[in-house]
Amino acid sequence: MNPFEMVVAIVFLVTIGSVLRAKYGMRKDKHGNEFFDRNDAATAADNKRLTDEVRTLKDRVAVLERVVTDNEGSLRLDHEIERLRDKNRS
Repeated sequence: MNPFEMVVAIVFLVTIGSVLRAKYGMRKDKHGNEFFDRNDAATAADNKRLTDEVRTLKDRVAVLERVVTDNEGSLRLDHEIERLRDKNRS
């Protein structure tokens, strides 16, 4: 294989690689990191579902934090439970 054929083969392989990366949605950011950039309906629906799930989980964590850190409410609840126990004993 002479040098001219080798250059043509390299250019051909790089071109085929670039076409395949574009077809499958592979992109590079400004730092040179590769990532998939697929903007189809399935990906958008999946992103929406995951966003809703994260929002729901954040709400649940906020409720749990409020329950755990609510000292006055827990003391009131303890007193109410003891009052009911005392009421049932008599």
